[in-house]
Formats: sequence, structure tokens, C-alpha cells
Amino acid sequence: MTNSFQVNSKEISKIKTTSKREKDFRIKNLNFFNKNGFPNKRHEDWKFSDLREIIYKNFKKLNTKNTSVKVKKINFIKDFDHNYVAIVNGELHSSNFKFEDKNKIKIKIFKNKNFSQENESNPLICLNHALANKGYHLEIKDNYKFKKTVIIYNLFTKDLKDSILNSRNKIKVGKNSELHTIDFIINESKHKFVNNVYENVALANNAVYKNICIQKDKSQGYFHKFSKNQLLSKSKYSTFIFPSGLRFNKLDLEFNLEGKDSECNLQSASFLNKDDHQEIKTKMNHLAPNCKSYQRVKNVLSSDGKGVYQGKIYVKNIAQKTDAYQLSKAMILSDNSEFDSKPELEIYADDVKCSHGSTSGKVDEDAIHYLMTRGLDKKESTKLLINGFLNEVIEMIKSNSVKNFVKGKLKKQIYGY
Repeated sequence: MTNSFQVNSKEISKIKTTSKREKDFRIKNLNFFNKNGFPNKRHEDWKFSDLREIIYKNFKKLNTKNTSVKVKKINFIKDFDHNYVAIVNGELHSSNFKFEDKNKIKIKIFKNKNFSQENESNPLICLNHALANKGYHLEIKDNYKFKKTVIIYNLFTKDLKDSILNSRNKIKVGKNSELHTIDFIINESKHKFVNNVYENVALANNAVYKNICIQKDKSQGYFHKFSKNQLLSKSKYSTFIFPSGLRFNKLDLEFNLEGKDSECNLQSASFLNKDDHQEIKTKMNHLAPNCKSYQRVKNVLSSDGKGVYQGKIYVKNIAQKTDAYQLSKAMILSDNSEFDSKPELEIYADDVKCSHGSTSGKVDEDAIHYLMTRGLDKKESTKLLINGFLNEVIEMIKSNSVKNFVKGKLKKQIYGY
């Protein structure tokens, strides 16, 4: 049964390791996972998302076998010109940077070289450390600004069923360089499976990185991603997350503002329906002076949808002149839906500007009545208010073509309401 899911150490023997140290590292992490199992609500970080119970209810078995990556065709987006990286079941499949100077770009299969530096207590991260043998490493050299967006197509094939995938990715943006990406998830499987990702993003001095995450359609995927992000002096990180569509999704995001004058902007908008369960957990670590962070998370919840936001702002004693803002908002459409919020501040500097807030409530009945007096029925009026609530985030996207693309995908999900 999956409540006592164990991985045989023979699975590590199937992975081509580079050294005894790597093999020992994998075995150590596997032993930790096998001892602790999937995290449950007794873990503080998982108090609102009991993954052990979720897995137990939805899977009779799980396997760690690698799946086929043969695909006949990937349907690329035609809405606007772009470069691409294609990932199939977590494995680097192909890439094309036809709009760029290829001498400024490196893309290869990810290989971990920092085993001794990895020390985690999250069982899912340990499982990833133990079994991940696929993923990608994208590096942008110094002094290069991309001309076009890079779409990272994350394709999951039809044959995925009762599988647990583990992959590791790294993006490194060099000094004075700029990169824009869209993580686009295309799930062709009609079955349930688990996808477990470990991600590193490193921004050098004065680098700019902008990212958008969005699903193509609703699916039966159970996703977890831990993302560790490093920002050096005067670097800027911006991410827009539109995670609607997955059956279960937890994003565990850690941002380390290590250099002076670095900035981080995170915004999210989602519509959760039926049995959708989504959690965004952030830790914004201000470790240097004069840094800024902005977080805004908006959820609309219908039927039995559950949304969770855990956000912590940490300010080190040397991080004077910190400017940090955090806000979560939820619109509740059903008595059976649930939104849990846990904002935190931990401040050790005295010259800072930090704030956090969280609000949730039902749809404005006066606004519904007003729209109905103008000829709309109740369902149309509700959809219009939902659009207005979520579009506040979408409108912050500067590219009109990308903005319209995101609107189309989110509108399709909302209209499933």
C-alpha cells in the first residue's frame, strides 16, 4: 500500500552514477525517505496538505520505472514567435534557439555535482536526491539579452499511470543578461501519476529573469516542485504562476536575496474547482541591504476546491532598508471549498518596511445584483467578477501576445465553472 511506500535500493543501482560519493549520497537520501515516507500534516510545512493521506486515497500502487520518451509530435504554440526547450516525462528531448546567438547559450542534461552541500529534511526532496537522473541545465552567458521568449514545453505522455517521476533542473543567468521563459505543462495522460521536481535558479549580478507557469488543460497530475532561487546584486526575478488545472499541486519556493539592491516579484492567480488541491509555499529571505520583494496570491475556489498559501518573509540583521510586501486573497464560491493562509514575518533588522495580509470571502452579492440588472444572469455575472478578480494579476504581464495567451488558457479553466 502507498501509505508504506518503499523504494528498493536496487533502483539506485540502475542509475549511472559518476562516483562512490554520488551513490552514497543517493542511498543516504533514499534511506531517509523510506524511513519517513510521504510527508503528512505532522510536518509543519505540510499541515494543510497531508500528502500521505492524499497519495493513500488516490493510488493503490506507485512505480519508479522510467517511461518511454518517444513522441511523434509536439504541438508548438503558434500565437507568437519563441525559442523552445522540450521536456518529455522530465527528460530533455530537444531544444531550438533559432532567434538567438547560440554561442551565448548552453543546454544539456542536468548532472548534480554538489552532493556534499545538499542537506534536506523534506522526504520528497530526499526522494528526488535519491532517484533523479533526468532534467536539464540551461545557462546564459554574461552580457546577453534574449530576443524572444523561451517556452519550456513540459510534456507528459499518455502511457503514464501510477508512476512517480523525479527530475532536476537548473537555470543560470549570467551577469548583465536577461531571459524570459514560459513553463507550459501539457499532460496527455488521462491517468494519475506523481511528478516530483527539484529546481535551482541562479541570477548573477544585474541579471534579469522573468518566468510564467501555466497548464494547457485540466489533468489528473499530482505535482510537487521545490525551487531554490539565488539573487545576486541588482538582479531582478519576476514570476507569474497560473497553476489551475492539476488535481494536486504544491509549489515550495525559496528565494535568497543575497546581493544588495536585488528584487523579487511573485504573483499568482488560480481557479480551483471540484477536487482540486493547490498549495503555494514561499520563503523570501532578505539577506542583504536595500532589497525588495513583492508577493500577491489570488485564488478563486468553487465546489470542493482547496487552496493554501504559506508565505514567510525573513529579514537578516544586516538587511537594512528592506522593502517587503505580501498579500493573499481568496474568493469563495462554495460552502464546501476551503482556503488556508499562514503569513509570517521574521525580522532582525530595524530599518525596514514589511507588511503582510490575507483576506477571504464570498462573492459580492451587491455586485452580482447590479450586473443582473444590466441583463446578465447570475452565472454570467459571477464569471465576470471572477475574471476581474484574477485579471488584476494577468494585466501585470507586459507583452500583449503573452498576456492574451495566458488569458485564453485561464478563461478556458474558469469557464469550466
